[in-house]
Amino acid sequence: MGEQTVQLDPLDARLISMLAAEPRIGVLELSRRLAVARGTVQARLDKLIARGAIKGFGPEVQPAAIGFGVTSFVTLEIIQRYGHDAVAGHLAEIPEVLEAHTITGGGDIMCRIVARSNADLQRVIDQIVGYEGIGRAHTIIALAELIPYRTVPLVRSASRP
Repeated sequence: MGEQTVQLDPLDARLISMLAAEPRIGVLELSRRLAVARGTVQARLDKLIARGAIKGFGPEVQPAAIGFGVTSFVTLEIIQRYGHDAVAGHLAEIPEVLEAHTITGGGDIMCRIVARSNADLQRVIDQIVGYEGIGRAHTIIALAELIPYRTVPLVRSASRP
């Protein structure tokens, strides 16, 4: 199912904010804190999930905490006859590739990757560019995370009239 645009209201924003802060909170506790009926909370959650606004409730893993302390961004130039799908299939087989996006500009695909060390980063990059559908890679090592991936401020903004 394709994603639909979901209009958020302040109750949706408060619900999502609470879930982001405490992912294991139950519907009953949410209804108590939001001062609305349990059925209202469940209906809102069901709507947000069905329309793709909430993608999941899984744990948020910090790569550095499990030994992958080096984060980098890699721009790939692909050999066009292979296409994006074939390259994406190759990238999906590499566990250290956390995400990949087709892009405009100086490259074709942008990836966020992690590694255990700089030497391990070389191994991951070699594995990425070892595929014949990738012509060139440009790597930027992240020194420090200033703003972690976040969506709650965006949700709050989207819920304002």
